Amino acid sequence: MHLREVILVDENDQQTGVMEKLEAHRKGLLHRAFSVFVLNSEGEMLLQKRAWNKYHSPGLWTNTCCSHPMPGELTIDAASRRLMEEMGFSCDLKEIESFKYHAPFDNGLIEHEYDHILIGHHNGQVLPDPGEVCEHQWLYLDDIEDQLKINKDAFTFWFRIAFPLVKNHIAL
Repeated sequence: MHLREVILVDENDQQTGVMEKLEAHRKGLLHRAFSVFVLNSEGEMLLQKRAWNKYHSPGLWTNTCCSHPMPGELTIDAASRRLMEEMGFSCDLKEIESFKYHAPFDNGLIEHEYDHILIGHHNGQVLPDPGEVCEHQWLYLDDIEDQLKINKDAFTFWFRIAFPLVKNHIAL
C-alpha cells in the first residue's frame, strides 16, 4: 500500500520536509493544502458534501474540492488533478489567496494547514467520485452565506474561513 505524503511547511509556506499524511494530522504539523472553488456562468458555486467514509469532517458541506499536493508537485497541478479525481471534470484554475488555520477534530486528528485558495469556472457535467463525495449542489453565494448563518456546523472548518475570502475576491 502506498502511503500519501504531505509537504511540511513553515509559516511562510517554505518546505521543511515531508511526512505521511495521517501522521502529520495526528501531530498537527503545518503542511501545504489547497481548496478549489468552482463557479458557473450563473454565479453559482459548486459545493460537495464529503463522503461519510472520510477520516475527518465526513458528511459536511465544503468547497468544490480540497486536498494536499504531493512532494514535488506544484499546488496548481495537484488542484487540477484532484478536481478531476473528486468531481470528474477539469477547468482552468487561478490561485487568489492563501491562509493558515489550525483545527482539532473529535477523532484526535488536527488540521494545521497552509491552504491555497484556487478558483475556476465550469458549466459542464459534474461526475463526483462516490468514495469522496456523497452529494453536490450549485448554490448562489448569498444562499451559501445564509446557510452558514443558519447552521455553520454543517460546513467544514476551512470552508467557513475560505468562503468569505472567495466571496470578497469575486466582488472586486
